[in-house]
Amino acid sequence: MKPSPANHPAQDEAYWIGVRAQYAVSADFINLENGFFGVQATPVLQAFQRYQEQLNLEGAYFLRERFPARLAGVMRALAEFTGADTGELVLTRNLMESLNILLQGYAWRAGDEVVLAEHDYDSVIETLEMVAARHALALTRLTLPLEPDSDEQIVARYEAALTPRSRVLLLTHMVHRTGQIMPVAKIAAMARRHGVDVMVDAAHSFAQLDYRLAELGADFVGVNLHKWLGAPLGLGLLYIRRPRVADIAPLFGDTRRGADDINKLAHVGTVPPAPILAIEDALAFHQAIGSARKEARLRHLTQYWMARLREVPGVRLFTPRAPQRSCAIAAFGIEGVAAQRVVARLMEEYRIFTVVRAIGAEECVRVTPHLFTSIEQLDALVRAVGQIAAGAR
Repeated sequence: MKPSPANHPAQDEAYWIGVRAQYAVSADFINLENGFFGVQATPVLQAFQRYQEQLNLEGAYFLRERFPARLAGVMRALAEFTGADTGELVLTRNLMESLNILLQGYAWRAGDEVVLAEHDYDSVIETLEMVAARHALALTRLTLPLEPDSDEQIVARYEAALTPRSRVLLLTHMVHRTGQIMPVAKIAAMARRHGVDVMVDAAHSFAQLDYRLAELGADFVGVNLHKWLGAPLGLGLLYIRRPRVADIAPLFGDTRRGADDINKLAHVGTVPPAPILAIEDALAFHQAIGSARKEARLRHLTQYWMARLREVPGVRLFTPRAPQRSCAIAAFGIEGVAAQRVVARLMEEYRIFTVVRAIGAEECVRVTPHLFTSIEQLDALVRAVGQIAAGAR
């Protein structure tokens, strides 16, 4: 896909028709659950298949003779894209592996406190609970407003939770349940003033929002490459600011590398090279569109369906109204209809695929369009939800 001119706005449907043509997706249903992982664009999928074929043809020769240099090229491309140094990045299988490396390799002391939010990712919370039990840690959990008044309100909530025992603050950049974007840089700056480390779960924000890793202001960040970047499934990335690499002990045994070598954290044995090599192709596809343009388009799609459902009686939105506080992820509910039932009816009756997510004691329907989603498909969602809501009154 060739780079596009800079004057294509988020609403230029003629341009986005061309982008949609770069994806091959099922015509059997409308896929509005793209938060789990991202469908590879056709050029990325084709490249991945070529790499797999070459590996199968050349076997161990490919892994021993070709792959090391190719892997170094992938890491240089990721460093350029993220604004990090290659010595601050290591590939993982996903966000959860990245966070496990951090949380299980951190030098905890008994009595240390970790501050987190109820909206953080369930599996990350489970990992924290396990680590807390092993090291006698205290976990302080916050409930944050779904419709915040300001960034400062959120920062103040986190700051009020800190105590002299606070050691780490876990932050989700983009909440997977509602799509709310947390003011990570402001929270991280506050935490730094208190001497508290920040670990960021950027699983959904990476390649969905336009930013560089250092701009988050945190020493530790985990991301997924198979979500919004559109790399093959099974790829994540861990960023550790160079001076802090020595502070994380390897999760996997490694005695050959120095304490300040981030590759000590990736001694996982043989890895499949084809998905890793396709990262470069995913980056090229993403950059041909442009990070800012991609973010604007995804936000436009979400704001489009949210604005229309906001007018439907009986429908509640769980995502902040202000456009800058969300992007591709948003959630809704219908009064008097369980979220599980809404999801089932959308698929069974309207062939629209969505997913349920929990928000405290409540459940909501999460909707995540992608670049291949059309305005007509979102109109179909709005009609379907309207009909379900009308039947519930």
